[in-house]
Amino acid sequence: MDATATHSGMRFVEGRAAANGLELAYDDRGDEDAPVVLLIMGLGTQLLGWPEAFCDGLAAEGFRVIRFDNRDIGLSTKIEGAGRQDGVRAAFVKSSLGLRVRAPYRLDDMADDTLGLLDALDIPAAHVVGASMGGMIGQILAARRPARVASLTSVMSSSGARGLPRGRLKVLMRLGSRPPSTDREAAVEHLATTMRLIGSPGIQRSRAEWAELIRQGMARSHYPAGTARQLLAILASGSREPLLREIARPSLVIHGDADPLVPPAHGEHTAACIPGARLETIPGMGHDLPPVLVPELVGLIADHARAAGP
Repeated sequence: MDATATHSGMRFVEGRAAANGLELAYDDRGDEDAPVVLLIMGLGTQLLGWPEAFCDGLAAEGFRVIRFDNRDIGLSTKIEGAGRQDGVRAAFVKSSLGLRVRAPYRLDDMADDTLGLLDALDIPAAHVVGASMGGMIGQILAARRPARVASLTSVMSSSGARGLPRGRLKVLMRLGSRPPSTDREAAVEHLATTMRLIGSPGIQRSRAEWAELIRQGMARSHYPAGTARQLLAILASGSREPLLREIARPSLVIHGDADPLVPPAHGEHTAACIPGARLETIPGMGHDLPPVLVPELVGLIADHARAAGP
């Protein structure tokens, strides 16, 4: 059941929606009759990954802002008992060799989830904003269901094309490592170190701030198995380069020039593949949404959505 309240003086709804055979947890703020901005988060990250200031900023710009937990994360349906699948290491090797990766689902399925959420909330079309894996999902949605996408913003994401430079070795090795114990605080410290490695150098949150945000997320939900399956979905889905060339919706690509996980070349290639796309490279931005950059990001997305029209 949806719960309606006020947040920062505006309408705020928390709820769960039946979408594509699953249940997706979401929240919804701003004027109910305003143009919708739909936020799709990245790998292993709950809707909390979209900062409150970012969501409130877009609502203050005159948009209805909806963020949600993808399948297998947060409070949304977990895809358990899905049959045979590759291990993450084996999947990385297969992907690098162009071999088929066995995964419980693919990014196309997650795009269908997103479409199902729009249907459940009776939203004909939305300005779709996706971060990292969320950008990939948004790309698929814009190419395959253009009538439902008023505009696309792909943030720190990729075309998935083979041959693009990989992230820094130290960062990739860190992502493949595990906490030293199963203790929750050990997991918090492990993830805080990881976020400091992939975040924006010099302008990101402190280690203590990251640790507190991670604790808040874990209090809501902690489900590493879902993160692994989402990663398999990315690896199994391969390149979207041909699909990107079919996108006809107004598109903005935002990428940091200091992203150590998804190098800037990925954003450049994404923008080059989408006809008419505009690339905005943010100095000093890594693979995160640092508070100091929130006003700039909100401004870019709001201006892009307004220019695209309803």
